[in-house]
This record gives sequence, structure tokens and C-alpha cells, in this order.
Amino acid sequence: MLKNIAVVCLLAFAVTPAMAQGEKPEKVLKIISSLPRTGSANAQTTTMVNGIQLAIDEVNGKVGDYTIVYEDMDDASPQRGNWDPAVEAQNANKAVRDESVIAYIGTFNSGASKISMPVLNKAGLLMISPAATYPGLTKPGKGEANEPKIYRPTGKINFFRVVPADDLQGFVAAEWAKDMGVKKVYILDDRELYGKGIANVFENHAKELGIEVLGREGIDPKASNFKSLATKIKAAAPDMVYFGGTTQNSAGQIAKDLHTANATPKFMVPDGCFEKAFIEAAGAENVNGSAYITFGGLPADKLTGRGAEFRANYKKKYNLKENEEPEGYAVYGYEACKVLLDAIPRAKTKDRAGILQAVSETKNYNGALGIWSFDENGDTTNTTMSGNTVENGEFKFVKVLGK
Repeated sequence: MLKNIAVVCLLAFAVTPAMAQGEKPEKVLKIISSLPRTGSANAQTTTMVNGIQLAIDEVNGKVGDYTIVYEDMDDASPQRGNWDPAVEAQNANKAVRDESVIAYIGTFNSGASKISMPVLNKAGLLMISPAATYPGLTKPGKGEANEPKIYRPTGKINFFRVVPADDLQGFVAAEWAKDMGVKKVYILDDRELYGKGIANVFENHAKELGIEVLGREGIDPKASNFKSLATKIKAAAPDMVYFGGTTQNSAGQIAKDLHTANATPKFMVPDGCFEKAFIEAAGAENVNGSAYITFGGLPADKLTGRGAEFRANYKKKYNLKENEEPEGYAVYGYEACKVLLDAIPRAKTKDRAGILQAVSETKNYNGALGIWSFDENGDTTNTTMSGNTVENGEFKFVKVLGK
């Protein structure tokens, strides 16, 4: 905990040079991010935080007469090693109480968004997610019966996301499976909002495409291994196993046990596993050539225009080697912050209400992810999806999906 506090202090100091000269509090605009910084998601979220910091550094920590202060908050706990509902609630309430906070970048996990969204909505505080992709957070008719209204107690939209939602990703994943000749699939999920939701989308469209679903079950993410499940799946003889879930919820262990049991030639996972930690957890030898990963966007080395500029600037600032790339979601952290910084000068008032309104009016934004807008639900109009595999222990781009 002390280490996290030190990081926060250093980040704040780095972007507030004028504070030492007596800058008035009313000239400070504070941005908070709430992401899982404890546990195996740390490698991914560190690059997201780096992306946010890069966006702030590009404007020298100033927008007009206002100094930008950034606080990197952890919504995970050591006990869980993953995002924690209690910690996420604390972060949201802390942000609401700090009147200088004008934006909350987060969350990484859709289940965490479900907790903080109503709290921030009541306070009229802007929330921009770089990674929460569950459709029910924004789209009527795509989740539970009371979604997304339950997350908007004021009736107004304050949640926006720069990443495409899972109703798109699960759909193109099923089509990719069909294109690869998959006729029979066994579907697993981690029982969480994100994992179960995207598995539902995949299953429904797979059936529409004529793919036989041999089985569907939720796993216990805390289980030490899945050897008996792998044996069961082997007996069913699927062409592919689809897992809806994240690296932190045992995707790697499942891949390892399926490979050891020789249960399936193909293992497909969504963007919650598009991180080096997945390959490390599974063991490269267990996923090389057999793992298929969908992602709501393009890998960093496939970005063009301002996306390519982001990649070059990121690699230079953070001293990445020639063969090293930012994790997949680094650009989304960057884009979430950049679209916020772009809206501040347009805001009629430099307070929560004014900045929220300006962000909601974002249209044809030319950013690192291309030219896109926020729609009436707060979703991005960007629908680019990619399919990737693992080769020699590294992710390898295969194709743009849904085209």
C-alpha cells in the first residue's frame, strides 16, 4: 500500500510543476484512474497507466490555464489478487468527494464498472473506460432487463468507453471459428460479468452458424487445476474450446491442462487474455499455434496514423526494445485520456458538468484508434476487431475480423 501511495505522489508531482509556485486550487483539474494494479493484471494496467501519463505529458500537464493532476488508483486487493468490489467502491466514493476530480478513467473489469457507475452517475462525474466491454453497461436489450438503467440513477449518461463492446467481439469470434472449420465447440466461462457475457454472445451466434455446442459450464477461477474438466472435454471431442474470461481467472491453467490432456486442437479466448501474462501462465509450449485470441482493436504494431505515432512515442518514452510492444490496452488508456483532454477546451464550464457535456459531444475525433465518435449510449463508433494467435511465445496478428 505504501508503494502505491508513493507512485501516486510521484505522478502528481510530475504533472503539477505550478503547484509549488502557489497555483490556486480552482485552476487544477484532477484525473483519477481505477485499475487493478495488484496481481497478474499489473503488467497490462501498467502500460495503460503509461498511456494515460503519455497523453498528459504531450500537453505538458496543462490545458489552457489549468494544471492537470493525475492519480493512479488500484482497485485490486492482495487478498484477491484481482479487482475487489469493496476497493472499487472505495475508489469511486473517494473520487466523488474530491471536488477537483473531473474524470474517472476506468474500469478494466466490467464487474468493477457495475459497482462504480451508479456512484459516479449520482455525482455527475465523467467515467471513461478503456477496457470494460460488457454490453449491458451501455446498450439497452443487450444485457439484463434493467440494464443499463440501473447504472444511471439520474437518467443521464456519464459512462463512455473507447473500446468496442462484447456483443461485437463475441459475434466475430464465432464467425472466425466457423471460418477455421470448427464444427463442434465446448464453451467455458469464468462466471463473471465479462466472461459469462461474452461467452453467451459467442454461444448464441455459434448456434446460428450451425456450430454444435457440446457443453457449456462455468469454472471455479480459484481451482488449482482443471485436469478432470480437461478429461471430460476430451471425451466430448470438440474441434475447439472457447473460454469466456480473463487471464486472472485461470485462462492459462485451463489452456495448460487442455494441452496436457490432448483435449482439443484449438483454444479461443477473448481480449481479457490479450496480454503476455496469459502466455506466461499457460506456458508458451502449450499455446503456440493452438491459442486464438480476439481483441477489440489492432495490436500496437498494426496501428496507423496517430496510432503509429502513439506507438513510436510510447516505445521511446518507456525505453522499449525494438522487438517489444506496448500491451494491447496501452493505446486505450492513452485514447481515453486524450479524448478527455481534447474536450476540456470545448467545455463551457471547467467543472464536472461542463466537461461531461463536452465529452458527450465528441464527434469524428481523430485519434490513435482512427476517426470515431461517441454514440447516444456512450459507446465508440469504432468497430475494428482483430484475430491473433501465439507463435514462438509471442502474439501474432492473423487478420481483421468482421470484414
